This record gives sequence, C-alpha cells and structure tokens, in this order.
Amino acid sequence: MIADDLDTLDAHQLRDALRAARAEAAFKQAVIEKLTHENAILKRLKFAAQSERFGAEQKSLLDETLDSDLAAVAAEIEALRPSRAAGDRQQPPAREAAGASAAPRRVP
Repeated sequence: MIADDLDTLDAHQLRDALRAARAEAAFKQAVIEKLTHENAILKRLKFAAQSERFGAEQKSLLDETLDSDLAAVAAEIEALRPSRAAGDRQQPPAREAAGASAAPRRVP
C-alpha cells in the first residue's frame, strides 16, 4: 500500500492494512530465522571435523556445494531483511539464481 493512500482510508481499512503488514513482517521474520538456522547448519557441516573423513575429491565437491549454498542463503537473508532506504526494492531469492542444489550427483 502506498503511503498517500493511507490518508484516504477509514479506521477499519487502516486496521486491516496494519494486520496485513504485521502478518507479512512475521512471515518474513520466520523465513529469515529459518534461513539463518540453515546457514548455521551449513557452516557446521563445512567446518566440522567430520569433513576430514572424506577423500580429496569428495571434500572438494562438498566444499564447492557448501560454499554455493552458504552464499545463496546469505543473499536470500539479505534480500528479505527490511530495506533501510525507502527506494530499495527486494530482489528475488538468490538461491535459484546462484544455481544451488541439494548435492552433486557424483558424490557417493
């Protein structure tokens, strides 16, 4: 809703607009928390001592996948954070744009 339109709304419409804005903010906060948690898990996987058990090729593939996933999650979190300037627009989630996938098929 555009700020100029707020002046023309009655009290009931303003309450509805506020409820919608609160619901959207709660949803975005939940997504940010979920992605932050996913980011923490990916970092744990990347830096855990268990990664030393992989062979050199497997470790390289795992590092490559984790790096791309970490970058995609970080970009998606930034895209969902409230903008500081009024003119900023949200960008689409970067996860698909970064080409992140669950894991390469060649990892045994």
